[in-house]
Amino acid sequence: MSDLMFGLDTFGEVPEDDSGVLVSHARAIRQLVEEAVLADDLGVDVLALGEHHRPEYAVSTPETVLAGIATRTRRIRLSSGVTVLSSDDPVRVYQRFATVDALSGGRAEVILGRGSSTESFPLFGFDLSDYDTLFEEKLDLFVRLLEEKPVTWKGTVRAPLENAEVFPTTESGHLTTWVGVGGSPQSVVRTAHYGLPLMLAVISGPAERFAPYVDLYRRAAEQFGTTAHPVGLHSPGFVADTDEEAREVFWPHYREIRDRIGALRGWPPVRRREFDAEIERGSLYIGSPETVARKIAGAMRGLDVARFDLLYTAGSQPISARLRAVELYGSKVIPMVRDMLAG
Repeated sequence: MSDLMFGLDTFGEVPEDDSGVLVSHARAIRQLVEEAVLADDLGVDVLALGEHHRPEYAVSTPETVLAGIATRTRRIRLSSGVTVLSSDDPVRVYQRFATVDALSGGRAEVILGRGSSTESFPLFGFDLSDYDTLFEEKLDLFVRLLEEKPVTWKGTVRAPLENAEVFPTTESGHLTTWVGVGGSPQSVVRTAHYGLPLMLAVISGPAERFAPYVDLYRRAAEQFGTTAHPVGLHSPGFVADTDEEAREVFWPHYREIRDRIGALRGWPPVRRREFDAEIERGSLYIGSPETVARKIAGAMRGLDVARFDLLYTAGSQPISARLRAVELYGSKVIPMVRDMLAG
């Protein structure tokens, strides 16, 4: 099972120090670099950084932070998770990740998505009424840029290109590009149409309910005559030495950030029993290394996916707890899952 991959994801939440005080955005970014270095040392396969434009998050430009991490690490792949392509420019996105690829010696990848938060749209002057068109057209352009040849393209959301060359190019001639999908069949089919790898973002409910999406992706790729790549799964979780410790460390910070954002979306406050139920039967991978490993192995087996990325931050968990979570995931969880799936 050496072809399996295991990653860590974060949206760059601002953590607390051990005295319970939120650190600055600047320190949060530097702390994230240290967590990436630790993950690299422990053999974690991928680190993915999400993009947000809210005060709770320090990372608004994942590729900038990844460029810094590239100079401190040796083997870990460096990814966005996700890049909100709809409110960015495909040419600039490609250039920035090709630059990270150069700095890292070919370890860069990008996960493109429409984003679950919409703050970037008004911030950069885009109309939410164009939500679907923006992503569809910009994805079409980005796929053409992946060929690293002169591009001629015309759409409605940006200026056309006529035989345009884009630099820098990658040394390998290939920039690994995924599409992150949160539950839209149309997005799954679109990903298959372009022959790109699919990353499923499963943040609630049992992972197995997404099995039809994996099947749809593979059937659509067959019909389009494109490549059905191994599928990835991204879900939130947290690892501590015991199940109880993991829940108690994670819960208050998770509740705070979930209710703060939920209030903007009309969600009712989350209750502790819902949190516990999501751990027991849903898509929160929280607990001791053994508990988390068993659940990850079950989800990967049930969905027949080859990559699992753990979103290991949700709110302002203390720095020491985050470092311990990274340590346990790399040193214990990943080897356990590999053994379980090999068996």
